[in-house]
Amino acid sequence: MKLTPRAKLLLLMGLFALPIAASVLAYNFLHLEPTANYGELITPPVQVTAQRFQRPDGTPFTFADVAGRWALVTSDSGACAAACQDKLVMLRQVRLALGRNAGRVERVFIVDDARIPAASSIEPFPGMLVAVAPGGARLPSGPARDRAHIYLVDPNGNVMMRWPWPSENRRVFKDLERLLKASQIG
Repeated sequence: MKLTPRAKLLLLMGLFALPIAASVLAYNFLHLEPTANYGELITPPVQVTAQRFQRPDGTPFTFADVAGRWALVTSDSGACAAACQDKLVMLRQVRLALGRNAGRVERVFIVDDARIPAASSIEPFPGMLVAVAPGGARLPSGPARDRAHIYLVDPNGNVMMRWPWPSENRRVFKDLERLLKASQIG
């Protein structure tokens, strides 16, 4: 079959136009998530609460106490039922899995109902900071009053990421590992 010069020209133009048309269609109709992280980035990051808390021993606590370090933050009742214990176990396991970077990450448990947790419920989690909301305090939304998420506070005091609860430990670990590897702070 012999092609006319006009058909050859149209075929050649179509060959060059096909990738352009395909990219325009893909751009307009395919909406892929461009992220590799499991957690939800909070954009723009918000400053962590300046609320004053108390530790179980009565000494004061603010998030300024962990400035310069990354902090995994969760909140729950001081009674710390089974679901709360599971959260605290997950925070401990993720932090330990970081290996040599574990020292860069603090764990903070916010007691959002002013009930002092029993020592026996906190004892299995050495090194975890427990912050109890003062009675009658109105806590801001976010890490201090959201039992459905686990939050990450950066060394500058910005709440910048959160994971749903319950979470997959391995995926939270991967997010933290990637973040700490890329981070020059904390």
